Amino acid sequence: MAELRWNPLLKTWTMVADNRQNRPHLPEDWCPFCPGPGKKVPEHYDVYAYDNDFPALKLDPDEPNVTGSELYKVEKNYGKCEVILYSPDHNTTLPQLSIEHIYKLVNLWVDRFNELSKDKKIKYIFPFENRGKEVGVTMLHPHGQLYAYSWLPLKIKVELDSCKEYYQEKGRCLICDMNKEETDFKKRMLFENDSFLVYLPFFTDYPYGAFIVSKSHKGNLSEFTDKEKRDLAEALKLLTGGFDTLFDKPFPYMMNVHQTPVNVEEYKDSNKYYHFHIEFYPPLRDKDKIKWYASSEMGAWAAANTLAVEETAVTLRKAIEKFKKRG
Repeated sequence: MAELRWNPLLKTWTMVADNRQNRPHLPEDWCPFCPGPGKKVPEHYDVYAYDNDFPALKLDPDEPNVTGSELYKVEKNYGKCEVILYSPDHNTTLPQLSIEHIYKLVNLWVDRFNELSKDKKIKYIFPFENRGKEVGVTMLHPHGQLYAYSWLPLKIKVELDSCKEYYQEKGRCLICDMNKEETDFKKRMLFENDSFLVYLPFFTDYPYGAFIVSKSHKGNLSEFTDKEKRDLAEALKLLTGGFDTLFDKPFPYMMNVHQTPVNVEEYKDSNKYYHFHIEFYPPLRDKDKIKWYASSEMGAWAAANTLAVEETAVTLRKAIEKFKKRG
């Protein structure tokens, strides 16, 4: 069974994909993403986009298994789900890769954005990574994913609408103003390079919920210069390396790339008011303590952070500096 089901309460689509029940779960002696005979991946690669074996969205969508109604609409599960392999080395992680290698990953994101945006049915392209058993990872090989949706996901729509309203009221980009506020305040800043700021925003609901934000007003990955892509690679390495150094253990997180939509008439001018950034949702609040996203957060969207980010920024900054000194 695979289809899109309309949620009239939230005005968004729910993906139904029971084929994902068959995904392998942490196999000990086999990995489909490691090079080898009989595999779908090349014998040699640096980074690679791999069609998900258990996709929730497909370019050749399934026929819905249920009949919709005026209230409960049903659509085909059109879209694309890809696995983005970071390295052929099964035992490496993102912060262990060189900046030059992560630069290749960023270029792969750009290539997939440019290619998938040609399909006029695709409305949003979303690279992301789930890292760690704490966030439900089922394959340990270093990888992220990319979903190309045939609709605009609700959280992105809320951000777009907030940024559009702010721009109409003040004539400025909301996220540009966030950058200035965080730079002026300084205490939540983690580090910066020529092209990106990395900080714990004032409002984040995770103790270590860092943002990587472009300094220049750019809407999506395809707009970055070569220099900016290398600087993004550096920012990704330093932040995730700092995460791992913080508690001297692999640090779980959800990494989410937020950028302008594609092929959406309502937001065709979104590059004026929306601004590229990457949001991290790390579930740890201490070495062995989870910051659970529970009923208030999920059921009411009433976020609660268990620690003040002015304090956690200090410890995370120190961890990033320690990681840098290790080389």
